[in-house]
Amino acid sequence: MQTVVNPLIRLLLLCSGMAATSVVVAQGTPLPIELLPLGKDLGIKSGQTVTPAYEGWYEDDDGQIAFSFGYYNRNTEEELDIPVGPANRVIGAPDGNPNQGQPTHFAVERHWGVFVVKVPADYDGEVAWHLENQGKTFLIPANRNLDFVIDAIAGDAGGNFPPEVRFSEDAAWGHGPAGSTEGPVEARVGRALTVNTYARDDGKATGLMASFVSQTGGGRKPPLRVHWFKHQGPGSVEFSEQDKTVPVDGGVATTEATFTAPGDYILRARITEFTGPEMSGHSQCCWSNGFLKVNVR
Repeated sequence: MQTVVNPLIRLLLLCSGMAATSVVVAQGTPLPIELLPLGKDLGIKSGQTVTPAYEGWYEDDDGQIAFSFGYYNRNTEEELDIPVGPANRVIGAPDGNPNQGQPTHFAVERHWGVFVVKVPADYDGEVAWHLENQGKTFLIPANRNLDFVIDAIAGDAGGNFPPEVRFSEDAAWGHGPAGSTEGPVEARVGRALTVNTYARDDGKATGLMASFVSQTGGGRKPPLRVHWFKHQGPGSVEFSEQDKTVPVDGGVATTEATFTAPGDYILRARITEFTGPEMSGHSQCCWSNGFLKVNVR
């Protein structure tokens, strides 16, 4: 029997960015749940897969091309740790380094654009994220198809730029999935590290945000939300507060991070406008990442 990919399944996989490099499904045969864009076994707390997702690409401020990747952890409670290595590596990066800042800790549910791989504008090699977990292997390639352009980084989504973020007052601001990266700073096991995260936004409102501002009156956007994650590292990280808000025109959010084991860590701060990555869609207009490297001794 000839095997074909159902056109609807092909479209869903393409739009989600979760299509593996070679998926062949006999017509009428159910697709494995981990290959469905939002497929999950409801009510199962653990044992389901984490799937990489390709979000799209854009030209960063430095002229390089940034490929944005995210992931989907189908579990409702189980958070996975997959160290950089054979089971968690980026293939095809220009410097050949398998560690391109991808997460090694995977929180539950869908997470958009958690890291980028940068390549020169004329780079023609294939870049892919290889991830193994729960007995399955995923290889998700990037591409520069025009359908995957993230235009909001340049303010094309109604002129609404993503928020800006940095971790110190004298550092450069960053925005979008690539955001800003600072450190390393020093910390010790069991001793709280103060993490200051500065954020600001252009104050423009588009789409659902514009409607919300209009209905609530005052013409002012709600504050920005700052959420901290453990992004990489060998041990656990406990935050004194994992969510805070800052005024939309600028402010600083502070949390205390405590580490359980020595090693090299990356903390990620996600700065989100009111609509959040869940509502911003493919334009990715409404959030940015900040990455803080920490050496724990």
